Amino acid sequence: MEFEFDDNLSAVRDLSESIFAAKSGVDRLREVESAGGFDADLWKLLADSDVLGIALPEEVGGAGLGMLGLAAVLEQQGRRVAQVPLWSVVATAALPIAEFGSAEQKASWLPGLLDGSVIVAGAFDIGHGTNLPVRAEATGDGWTLRGTVDSVSAADVADALVVPVAMPDGGTNVMIVPTERLVRTTLNVTNRESNSAVQFDGATVSAGDVLPGDGTAVYEWTLRRARVALAALAVGVCEEALAMTAKYTSERIQFGRPISTNQAVSVRAADAYLDTESIRLTTHRAAWLMDTGVESEAEAAALVAKWWASRGGLRVVQATQHLHGGIGADVDYPIHRYFLWGRQIAFSLGSAGTIGMELGNVLEKGASIGAPV
Repeated sequence: MEFEFDDNLSAVRDLSESIFAAKSGVDRLREVESAGGFDADLWKLLADSDVLGIALPEEVGGAGLGMLGLAAVLEQQGRRVAQVPLWSVVATAALPIAEFGSAEQKASWLPGLLDGSVIVAGAFDIGHGTNLPVRAEATGDGWTLRGTVDSVSAADVADALVVPVAMPDGGTNVMIVPTERLVRTTLNVTNRESNSAVQFDGATVSAGDVLPGDGTAVYEWTLRRARVALAALAVGVCEEALAMTAKYTSERIQFGRPISTNQAVSVRAADAYLDTESIRLTTHRAAWLMDTGVESEAEAAALVAKWWASRGGLRVVQATQHLHGGIGADVDYPIHRYFLWGRQIAFSLGSAGTIGMELGNVLEKGASIGAPV
């Protein structure tokens, strides 16, 4: 694989950088966080700039740049810790609808997703079969849903949720459920984003709400992309936190010299740089495998990327906050926000320990995490 973006991906990165840099300053972030954690104006601008469709296939109105295109956007969002639910809306809703949805489902949801007038997010949790938090009971021609997903990004502002459901026969289906049928309880989460616990008890669905195909395969396909999307977000968070730390430690004078000249500081910063690059390279490799259709290798690669985002990402945001000294503990100082985002990403859709166990199970089946041939 190539480790540098091509011209198209570089253009997407540059466009995204300009948008997030202009619209996600510290004052704006404080304003959005205090108002619920969703920047509707920024979301509209992203839609008007065709950013929301970067990863979607051209035949449904997207740009066809796949997971690498989404990663290019998410890295720039992470650098500005901008309060929009890109990873959730694109990776766990728009992409599976575009890939597996019926013609009616695509026509109903994708145009609004692309122009920003409709928000569909993913209510994904870790589990398989009967272990999923939402289950279906057969009722008449459809099903009644039961269960709760404890944390759903952007559920407060979503028009519908894409959710994996345990079926009465022990299988899995992935369904699109309008939020008017659900009970949402707003949560105060670590990174202050729009987030809710969602109760599905009593919501009714029909065959037309189910994404066609093997539900387990749809669930696993989507979960892989969600984890890689989170890892791409972590790349930007860690990259910017490290840049801010390099600037601060180079300008902070103590005992007549910059504190960056102290070996303990420089070594810890170097470790943070290596962790950041490990997240970047494993994320790009997983995205590339998905874009080239190598799903068998993408399964392990996605887990490796998310493991680095969880374990290495935590190390980076802890180190960068610590290297700011006392000011790093000031919640009004920008570096603290990167620490919060790093923690939110690290524990979303699996902590490092959980991901490590999943990866071990995948490797036991003969999967490889080596470089592609």
